[in-house]
Amino acid sequence: MKAVLQRVTSASVEVDGHIVGQIQQGLMVLLGVAKGDDESDVRYAVDKIGTLRIFSDEQGKMNRSLADVGGAVLLVSQFTLLGRTSNGRRPSFDEAAPADLAKGLYKQVATGLRESGMMVETGIFAAHMKVALVNDGPVTFMVDSRERR
Repeated sequence: MKAVLQRVTSASVEVDGHIVGQIQQGLMVLLGVAKGDDESDVRYAVDKIGTLRIFSDEQGKMNRSLADVGGAVLLVSQFTLLGRTSNGRRPSFDEAAPADLAKGLYKQVATGLRESGMMVETGIFAAHMKVALVNDGPVTFMVDSRERR
């Protein structure tokens, strides 16, 4: 499972001209589910998203987590994070999980974050979305559950 975490002052996602999710301070999370991902990857992603200390304290140091600052999450599925670009000119998505598995694990991440006490907004799985955000910093991190193995 790959996730791009962007610290934001605001973010929104639009589908067919309608805002379907929006947040103020928090994290814009683009989430890609890989073949072989399971509930342990969900737990890893939920823990990292909620506890990674990437928000500034009074001294301007990244010393606070999303939970510490009371921030929200805008979670958007992004299978293209699993695209391989090393060969040729067209990305290969062989590493991406099938849609039914990916959708289930994506929903589990959203549920896990909510159960951890976070306010979570989402996009619509497999829809064409327009994402807008104001990256705060900019601060952007990659989280890959496969790196823990």
